[in-house]
Amino acid sequence: MDIDYSIVYSRRKTVRITVERDRSVVVRAPLGMPPDKIQEVIDRKSFWLFEKTRHSQKYERVLPSKEFVSGATIPYLGEAYQLDLIAENFDGVLFDNKFLISSSSQSQAPQLLIDWYIEEAKRIIIPRVQRFASLMGAVYNSANVIDLKYRWGSCTPKNNLHFNWRLIKAPLRVIEYVIVHELAHLLEPNHTQSFWQIVKTQVPDYERSKAWLKENGTLLEEAP
Repeated sequence: MDIDYSIVYSRRKTVRITVERDRSVVVRAPLGMPPDKIQEVIDRKSFWLFEKTRHSQKYERVLPSKEFVSGATIPYLGEAYQLDLIAENFDGVLFDNKFLISSSSQSQAPQLLIDWYIEEAKRIIIPRVQRFASLMGAVYNSANVIDLKYRWGSCTPKNNLHFNWRLIKAPLRVIEYVIVHELAHLLEPNHTQSFWQIVKTQVPDYERSKAWLKENGTLLEEAP
């Protein structure tokens, strides 16, 4: 059976295959590993990959659309806050223990909230990346907040860190777990026992945050 996949090369020692939540297959391989050797690994895992990429419960959930009216709830840092549409005209989104949007901007509410989320994610995530990197002795080139779609964070072969803006909806402890997780990849590329010990040193209860993401990840993907 034919399986499409992308390859990410790094200084890792072993091959690791992951199936992302958008069903894409990513092969993380050592630098210089020939494509035919990678294909051999894919062939050996073909039936496993076939099952993974067709798992209906994991991939086919339809996310509900959100209605942006007064009284609707908006997630932020693990809590649900009320949305109020008010008559006063102003740009963007205001937050004061609840979300405020001008009634005249109601039709633009989804994009306004996304823009607000992105700026908040930058404000909260980037300084924490710097702080944890200093604590861990990890060196990175850049840290960015972007739309990662189906991933919460990523560490590129060039040591650039990317974080999903949707994380701003999660509790702060979960955000910090993802930050530490990606920084740990700069010190240990693979999910070895050493890797998880690095994570645990900074986030002792990381397993609770990891479980939270697994259970609530789909909720973070809901609109906006």
